[in-house]
Amino acid sequence: MAFDADDEILQDFLVEAGEILEKLSEQLVDLEQHPDDSDLLNAIFRGFHTVKGGAGFLQLDALVNCCHSAENVFDILRNHKRKVDSELMDVVLEALDNVNAMFEQVRNNEELTPAPDQLIAALDALARPEAESASPATAPQQDQTNEDAPNEDAGDITDDEFEKLLDALHDDQPGEPSSPSTPDAGAGKNGSSGDDEISDDEFEALLDQLHGKGQFAGAPAGDETSGKEDEKQPPKPEAGGNDDLITDDEFEKLLDDLHGKGGSPTADGQPASPNKPETPKAEPPRAERPKEDVKPAEKPGAKGGAAPAMPAREHAPAAETTVRVDTKRLDDIMNMVGELVLVRNRLQRLGAASEDEHMHKAVSNLDVVTTDLQSAVMQTRMQPIKKVFGRFPRVVRDLARSLKKEVNLVMHGEETDLDKNLVEALSDPLVHLVRNSVDHGIEAPDVREKAGKPRQGTVTLSAEQEGDHILLFIEDDGAGMDPEVLRRKAVEKGIYDQDAADRLTNTECYNLIFAAGFSTKDQISDVSGRGVGMDVVKTKIGQLNGQLSIESELGKGSRIVIKVPLTLAIMPTLMIMLGDQSFALPLVNVVEIFHLDLTKTNIVDGRECIVVREKVFPLFHIKRWLVREKTPREVPENSHVVIVAMGTKQVGFVVDQLVGQEEVVIKPLGRALQGTPGMAGATITGDGRIALIIDVPSLLQHYG
Repeated sequence: MAFDADDEILQDFLVEAGEILEKLSEQLVDLEQHPDDSDLLNAIFRGFHTVKGGAGFLQLDALVNCCHSAENVFDILRNHKRKVDSELMDVVLEALDNVNAMFEQVRNNEELTPAPDQLIAALDALARPEAESASPATAPQQDQTNEDAPNEDAGDITDDEFEKLLDALHDDQPGEPSSPSTPDAGAGKNGSSGDDEISDDEFEALLDQLHGKGQFAGAPAGDETSGKEDEKQPPKPEAGGNDDLITDDEFEKLLDDLHGKGGSPTADGQPASPNKPETPKAEPPRAERPKEDVKPAEKPGAKGGAAPAMPAREHAPAAETTVRVDTKRLDDIMNMVGELVLVRNRLQRLGAASEDEHMHKAVSNLDVVTTDLQSAVMQTRMQPIKKVFGRFPRVVRDLARSLKKEVNLVMHGEETDLDKNLVEALSDPLVHLVRNSVDHGIEAPDVREKAGKPRQGTVTLSAEQEGDHILLFIEDDGAGMDPEVLRRKAVEKGIYDQDAADRLTNTECYNLIFAAGFSTKDQISDVSGRGVGMDVVKTKIGQLNGQLSIESELGKGSRIVIKVPLTLAIMPTLMIMLGDQSFALPLVNVVEIFHLDLTKTNIVDGRECIVVREKVFPLFHIKRWLVREKTPREVPENSHVVIVAMGTKQVGFVVDQLVGQEEVVIKPLGRALQGTPGMAGATITGDGRIALIIDVPSLLQHYG
């Protein structure tokens, strides 16, 4: 695929069009809920129009054709000549899928795969008014219209309006009234035939015939087209100018006056900004202001158009305030900050052993600067979780239609920021959880009605920040989970025997859905029933040092809570000693710490346990798992116990010594040690030693 534009313009297109396409997916689903929202229809029209304009500049014909057909549909919709319905939305969403696929091919510099002919035909059928029956005779006229329109697509002006313009020009309709101020269309001022040339007053008169006098005023100043200063005055030719010709820019403005700003490519080829008001407001005629007195910077036009240009010293262009940086460079900076954190930890340890007051002050200052720098670099890597949430309206909409359910998705906290790596990593787990809520949680409309609920179910997706962690909630007002059904399924699948299943708490029963191969569905479908998906969610959240918890009430609904750190690069940990080796426990897993008399433990089901505030915790001597000693030492009578949590389960780890809290930089294990059970990575401690970072879920799964 060859691009005639340089790489910078291509990158601008990828950034702008990518943002527009992300919005379109959400806007289209929103439109199905609010089919009469004119602002939404205009926004979607401009979205397709802007992507089409940028693609046209880059000569991406397949992308232009698909966007153009979709744009035509929304031109009909926003002119209220057709109604939005589910069948129409199915076709439009399929078109958006094709546009997204082609956009990815552009991003990867691959040859474009055009949209299927039947899809384009379906869009073209929807681009005709509902009352109008498609006839073969109209097709050539539409093609001719497209050819006659100067540098503009038929989607910007309807066929009927353009036909009237042409008929009036060439006197094809004898009964059409002519304006007294309109000269003979057969000859222009320059003596030409007038077939391809339109004078200013002729075009003004045509617009008056179509839309009435006085609706549009103020033509672009400094161009050849004059505003209607006085309709009774004869046209004033400009010295050295050719008043008969109409330029592309003038035609573009006339179309904008007719239909609102379309976000088409600007004169320099850059895609125009979609963030312009949808509905232009007509200005009063400016007959008292001579045309020659209007400066180009004060270019009059519809109030809904672009704001008057400001001097550069008063209003700097927005483009100058931002810089696009490759994410690899941000990762490199974050790695260097991580190394700086390790050096700081080392200096703090050395400073604590020194009695030099100047040394203490210097280390304290370094600590402050390093913390601020770390925070600033982390902010540059932050992205709103809306980049993940934006895909879910479409996911819920398509799934609800396939399951014949009525589901409304509500989203909160979309502007919550977290590390870009986490944004990408959370995408798949959240898709599984949202699909699970729609499929397993929300009942069929008839079932909900019999239970006294609204026919339409609600799935709520929300995010909020809590300290240095992010909380994500996936809630539904569906049927909830039945602990007895989960116990029975666990026995049937051999996960527990009957006695053990009977002793499970309700919360432990809910957590069974994360077991590999576990499913409450008896029938396998293309959505669920194979017992895969939720175990993938648990594994992925564990890899992110996150936690999962479930709350449910039978008949009321379910709620899944995910807790993940803000960033994966630098982790607060609790440093512990097992023998003479250092280990780091992620602080997110630590619940509490206490000193314990190990002679006062109990044995339950053959496992050592302790009772703390009437709660029973299994006890694990992780030193026996992680440290190999040549000669077994005597078991001490007293030791430290760290209570750690994984989801809703809490256990106690017996450790030899507590060193304290320390921020560590996670370093991946070498090739020989990759995949070691219970290890998430390694770090360098403040005293220069290497400490292994414990992966609590993996450790218990392998050893416990």
